[in-house]
Amino acid sequence: MLFFLISCLSVFLLSKSLSLKPLAPWASEMRLLSLWFWKELFSFHVSWLRKSKLSDGLFEIPARMSLKKSTSLQVENVEETEKMCVLDLPELALECILGRLPPSGLRNMAGVCISLRDRCRSDHLWERHMKEKWGRVIGRAAHREWQWHIASRKDLGVLNRTKQKGFVRSLSSFWPLPWIRSKLDNSNKPRSSLPVDSVMSWYLALESGKFWFPAQVYNREHGHVGFMLSCYDAELSYDSRTDTFQARYPPHGRRTVVIEDGVQWDRLRAPPVDTRPHDLHVSDCLHDLHPGDHIEIQWRRNKEFPYGWWYGVVGHLESCDGNENHCHCYYSDSC
Repeated sequence: MLFFLISCLSVFLLSKSLSLKPLAPWASEMRLLSLWFWKELFSFHVSWLRKSKLSDGLFEIPARMSLKKSTSLQVENVEETEKMCVLDLPELALECILGRLPPSGLRNMAGVCISLRDRCRSDHLWERHMKEKWGRVIGRAAHREWQWHIASRKDLGVLNRTKQKGFVRSLSSFWPLPWIRSKLDNSNKPRSSLPVDSVMSWYLALESGKFWFPAQVYNREHGHVGFMLSCYDAELSYDSRTDTFQARYPPHGRRTVVIEDGVQWDRLRAPPVDTRPHDLHVSDCLHDLHPGDHIEIQWRRNKEFPYGWWYGVVGHLESCDGNENHCHCYYSDSC
């Protein structure tokens, strides 16, 4: 660069000095030759500098690009190794993890993504929780009541969809046709709501207390311990805040509705037989009874009251002395 400045300065001074004095013809020719020489030298200088910078740039750019590529590849590899998704686990490990989650954990995991939502709602995961918490108080009558509840909800859903479609079609007379078609298509699309016939739906319905199910409650009338040997049919609703139940008994005489709050878990059981509270149960095992057998019999105050189940033990007849070697109570039609 310094050589280039000196060359330009010398050309400038020489041209100035020659312009002050008149020169001979041969001198003017030499002046023109000198100017041509310095012009060519200057152009050569510029082209050489351009080539040198361009070559350096060509060597520097691929090097930088290769460095950036290698760095980006390393960063991507690190990110891929660091980002580990739960769905990347083996099938057995994932099922084991989901099987150990409590109901609240399964509900939270179901909201992560579509794949986990379908897995966390599967019946085999919720059947264990259903059996552990509700298996002792849920019987055939409660299961039948839940089936009726499912059927009524499905019928209500079909009725609502039919009404919605009829309303949308009625709008087609004065509303744009594309908008009507979009509404019909959206109504026909399956929603991601929880299926009403799933075990998870039943579990959540019981936990919420919105579903009343039939069961039997051991009686504690006036605090007498002896009345714990009897139980009555009732409809129960769970209260998750107090971990107790509200019992709704069938009509007792003049009292149309009898409600009891704060019923504990240890006072509940699933009905042993599928008989309505006001119906008499016909047993088919009376001929197999022997003295000393533990039984439950139905008893009620009068016809206005429902039957209650009372605990008892089969004894000997009055005509029998209780001797096992001479006992004929087994052959009698009464006990």
